[in-house]
Parts: sequence; C-alpha cells; structure tokens
Amino acid sequence: MKPMIWRPEANDEKVNQYLDHFNHEPWIEFLVGLMLFVMLFSILIFLGIF
Repeated sequence: MKPMIWRPEANDEKVNQYLDHFNHEPWIEFLVGLMLFVMLFSILIFLGIF
C-alpha cells in the first residue's frame, strides 16, 4: 500500500498535459446531439402528418 503523503512522480507532467487536453466538459457534443434529436423528431412528426 502506498503512503498517504503525495510526492511528485516522474510522469506527472505528462499525465497533467493529457488530462488538460482530453478532460473537458462535453457541452458542444451534448448540444449537437440534442439538436440532431430535435431535428429528427420533427422530421418524423412532419412525415407522419402527411
């Protein structure tokens, strides 16, 4: 078991760069998915009417 005291390790800087690059909130993807869902739902409704 590792001790509870944190000491910098050799690859900490690489890990931090990786997390800064890839760890973000997916708001853009969420909004794009929501817009696609609304558009497809609307298209299905309009096709069902006619």
